Amino acid sequence: MTTVDTTTLRARFAARLSALYGTEVPAYTTLVEVSHEVNARVIERHGADAERLGSISRVTAERHGAIRVGSPAEMAQVARVFGALGMQPTGFYDLRDARPTPIPVVSTAFRPRDREELARNPFRVFTSMLVPEDRRFFDADLEQRLRTFLDARQLFPDELLTLADRAEAEGGLDEAAAVTFLDLAASAFALSPEPVDSAWYAELERVSSVAADIGGVTTTHINHLTPRVLDIDDLYQSMQARGIEMIDRIQGPPRWDGPDVLLRQTSFRALAEPRRFRDPDGVVSEGSLRVRFGEVEARGIALTPAGRDLYDRLVRTVDERTAESGEDRDVVAQQVWTEHLPATERQLCLDGLGFFTYRPAETLPVGTPPRDLRGLVAGGWLEADPIVYEDFLPRSAAGIFSSNLTGEGSVDASQGGAERDIDWMSATVGRDVAAPEDVYAAESRTSLEAAAATLGVTIAE
Repeated sequence: MTTVDTTTLRARFAARLSALYGTEVPAYTTLVEVSHEVNARVIERHGADAERLGSISRVTAERHGAIRVGSPAEMAQVARVFGALGMQPTGFYDLRDARPTPIPVVSTAFRPRDREELARNPFRVFTSMLVPEDRRFFDADLEQRLRTFLDARQLFPDELLTLADRAEAEGGLDEAAAVTFLDLAASAFALSPEPVDSAWYAELERVSSVAADIGGVTTTHINHLTPRVLDIDDLYQSMQARGIEMIDRIQGPPRWDGPDVLLRQTSFRALAEPRRFRDPDGVVSEGSLRVRFGEVEARGIALTPAGRDLYDRLVRTVDERTAESGEDRDVVAQQVWTEHLPATERQLCLDGLGFFTYRPAETLPVGTPPRDLRGLVAGGWLEADPIVYEDFLPRSAAGIFSSNLTGEGSVDASQGGAERDIDWMSATVGRDVAAPEDVYAAESRTSLEAAAATLGVTIAE
């Protein structure tokens, strides 16, 4: 009997969601087409250098999805479904203090952590969960009614969860079970035709459009599905040339002449999608909602904790200079980056700001190799290859969300917020949520130890 392993299940599921989302949001198909065109142009211009942060086959296949759930129980079930696909929770993101618009959710991302698995299929899903206990957004009465609503729904059928547990335990499923699993999983994330309770949805929307999208309906759905592009500025302009309305700017680091770091994201604006509504008198009418959008991303080098500290300082500097000068934010950001960030990948490595893997140089220098990492790289003993940032930026995610909201919602800053952190999320999903920097550091350390052993040196701490 042939087993469909977790890697293949993940690839098939990503393809299923892509086809589904293209049917539900036709502009997504345009986004994918333009992404392919942009990537082809970059490869033509730069050749192999364009694949420094990932092969074109990987970049072309790459997607990240986003879904939203309402309760710890639902989040734990999501973890089981994605566990069947070899995707583990990585990173904790709290968007409740986000700028410019606080959003009442905490999030994690389910993704492969192993570099080889990422190369085979790097599908990841950014998963947000509502926090009804947070009094800045929900009073006690609304919290209770929201909890009652969420507890009464079932997002994932029992058969799907049973198959998910089996697939994770056994490393895959037989073909017939795999087809059933994929059918059920794709259906669970499809947009439901069931009428939306108009009064309940509107009440939650006054708090947050995201709260309404999560707690105002009886099912979940793909909020967006994101392709990866090698030149996001070209993509942004090309989409506009196709007549697609984009959000105001690209989120994340600016375009500049130095190494790309972390993550840049943008999207087309949420489109009005036909939905059916049930009014208080029971009458069902036709209407529309703007909750789903088409996001695209460009990935750069993962930064070390020191690099992230520098990045955060640079973002604050950009905020301050932009507020003081009134200049275009992107122009200010380019200036700040040029002033403070290393202009080359090599210097980013030597300064300890980026995560890299290491391998012995093909031609070694004469003499005795030094015992420190900087000396080994600077002296030509080790080659450093950048580790791609596989995760997310809270501020950028919030910027994308906010740019697509139908209203600003309401926040009572005088009230307390429910405490949430990575340990809380780990307990909720029943498995360890890894800190991204720990994943990158372990990969870098493993490669360095292997390279040092080949050179016959012990790296001094």
